[in-house]
Amino acid sequence: MAGIITYIKESFGELKNNVTWPTMAEAQSLTVLVAVFSIVFSLAIWGVDTVFSKVVGFYFNLIS
Repeated sequence: MAGIITYIKESFGELKNNVTWPTMAEAQSLTVLVAVFSIVFSLAIWGVDTVFSKVVGFYFNLIS
C-alpha cells in the first residue's frame, strides 16, 4: 500500500514541477481546433455512410 501512495505523491510532484502546461490562449485554440476537426470528420463519415446506404439500397432494390 505504501508503494501506491508513493507513486501518487511522485505523480503529483511530476505534474507540478516537470510538465509544461499550455497557456490559456494555447489551450483555447487547440480546443477549437479539435472541435472543428471532430465536426469535419463526423460530417465526412456521415457523407460516406449516406452514399454507401444509397448504393446498398439501390443494389437490393435492383435485384428484388
